[in-house]
Amino acid sequence: MKRENCHQYAEVLWNYHKLNHEIDKSDAILAFGSHDINVAKKAAELYLNGFSHLIIFTGGFGRITQEIWNTTESEKFTEIATKLGVPNENILIENQASNTGENIAFTKKLLSELRISPKNFIIVDKPYRERRTFATLKKQWQEIEFKITSPDYSYEDYLKFYSDKSLNISCHEFISIMVGDLQRIKLYSKLGFQIEQEIPDYVWQAYEKLVQLGFTEHLCK
Repeated sequence: MKRENCHQYAEVLWNYHKLNHEIDKSDAILAFGSHDINVAKKAAELYLNGFSHLIIFTGGFGRITQEIWNTTESEKFTEIATKLGVPNENILIENQASNTGENIAFTKKLLSELRISPKNFIIVDKPYRERRTFATLKKQWQEIEFKITSPDYSYEDYLKFYSDKSLNISCHEFISIMVGDLQRIKLYSKLGFQIEQEIPDYVWQAYEKLVQLGFTEHLCK
């Protein structure tokens, strides 16, 4: 199997992970932290276009960001959003979470402590993380309504993004993350962490091809 075939399989996973929800105005924008600063920019864009009066950034350090930043994901995202024009007083920061379950649990705790009760949210995450975040929220925060969105980039755009050597994240790792997330979508519903998502055969076949090609760094052991 030729390694150049990896992109045709990876784009199958990309298209599956992305949900393409139509978003409406909401009580709050909740942006999930990661190494991808485009998520912060998207959250700021939504705020500045009047989709909500409040942004919540959630994220401490993950396995990637602990290697590349000396500040937490949520604080990094806040810095980006304020530079784009979002007032600091309209941002809430949750800076302890290190995984998706903690993002949700710690955000719920923060809002409870502040006596804030948004009923509907716009969720912002990476394009190739939409489905996993959706499935997790549906299981672990059932009382809210939400739509999920992401930066307006294509698969090819992200290949260019991860070609930037200054990010210390390669295209190989980008594809490996998508492979790992698809595995977790299948496994985590059985463990009770997420609602079940149907995975078409052709998507799982693309996943298996990528595993054979060596995109395995983010698989559960």
